[in-house]
Amino acid sequence: MLYRENGQFKTTYRADQQIFPITQDRLFIAAALLFAFVVVPGIASDYTFRALLVPFLIMSLAALGVNILVGYCGQISLGSGAFMAVGAYGAYNFFTRIPNMPLLPALLVGGLCATVFGVIFGLPSLRVKGLYLAVATLAAQFFSDWMFLRIKWFTNYAPSGSVSVSGMQVLGMPIDSPVSKYLLCLSILVVMGLLAKNLVRSAMGREWMAIRDMDVAAAVIGIRPMYAKLTAFAVSSFIVGVAGALWGFVYLGAWEPAAFSVDQSFRLLFMVIIGGLGSIMGSFFGAAFIVLLPIGLNQFLPVLLGWFGIEISTAGISHAELMIFGALIVWFLIVEPHGLAKLWSTGKQKLRLWPFPH
Repeated sequence: MLYRENGQFKTTYRADQQIFPITQDRLFIAAALLFAFVVVPGIASDYTFRALLVPFLIMSLAALGVNILVGYCGQISLGSGAFMAVGAYGAYNFFTRIPNMPLLPALLVGGLCATVFGVIFGLPSLRVKGLYLAVATLAAQFFSDWMFLRIKWFTNYAPSGSVSVSGMQVLGMPIDSPVSKYLLCLSILVVMGLLAKNLVRSAMGREWMAIRDMDVAAAVIGIRPMYAKLTAFAVSSFIVGVAGALWGFVYLGAWEPAAFSVDQSFRLLFMVIIGGLGSIMGSFFGAAFIVLLPIGLNQFLPVLLGWFGIEISTAGISHAELMIFGALIVWFLIVEPHGLAKLWSTGKQKLRLWPFPH
């Protein structure tokens, strides 16, 4: 009764092709955006912004880019951390070497640097796929680690190898407070998410999904595999590169190549798998699961055990957090291998028939 499209008639193709064709969905998204932009900045603490919201938004953006490549085009990648690193260092060099370089163009140029890097390492996808492609993209990770560690030009000849940024501004407004950083990341995520949602519904997105489902059949009906695969690498690398630039500029402030290690690539891949392959919403669910849940467990476990009179050390909390987190990942993959986005879709489907039997 609460989630039905009865009486919501579409009289034009434009109305039928809306991103959110059901009125309830549009109202929910509008309310969520209003809450995120207006209410959250007024009620959240600085700790919440720094430790929870900002990393969640940036990793959601990175997971969005990985999902385009892995979920929509079916090209498995273990080089996402390298694309983030190229985006971060590319934006850093443009921001520091060009006088009065605005922040937003620097972030976008960093994304373009990651695009070029991603297309180069996406060329093996024309010949290999599956685990062989994963190993080929893993080479990008090792190459970027070596490049940013050994070639001092990328770090502006910093003796320690660590780089930092300061004096960030957007349209004359300084980006130095937790609230301003949160709003910047949220704005970029909303714009990128809207563009990605439209892109996967376009002809290019349908080509990606055709290549994912059966590349031989897609080539037979006229889809060019080379064009489809390389555009997926390009778009994915651009989004991941922008996320990497935000991770370095906004979240870390100062970083070194180890900040974008292979662990980051695996985290992003886990986000996409747990959230749901081939789902824009799944990118947000996966990022929330990977980023927010461990912090929530760290805060909740001492309180829960305290009720039973059990004292636990900081190291014990850390070990218990890892065990519970790993067990939850396995449980979710067994219960719903299609990810949390499938649970969300199933819940909406049940709401269409509630309260009648189904």
